Amino acid sequence: MALLITDECINCDLCEPECPNEAISQGNDIYVVNSILCTECVGHHDDSQCIEVCPVDCIITDPDNMESGAQLLTKYKHLNESVA
Repeated sequence: MALLITDECINCDLCEPECPNEAISQGNDIYVVNSILCTECVGHHDDSQCIEVCPVDCIITDPDNMESGAQLLTKYKHLNESVA
């Protein structure tokens, strides 16, 4: 499941540097998550770091991008295979 940043985002800039996959970027009005890069921190951390630091709880599971833990781990491995 990729994550989604809702319109409640206050552009505090805390989430973007916490993302190990660089899946978060500044959009037109609020920060956005690139679902192709988002693994919910699987492979890096036990918890999604952006959710941990968000002061307004505006980061949710994206209902349009549902993935299992196994799928997220596969995505993590694919994204990081050139790093190994």
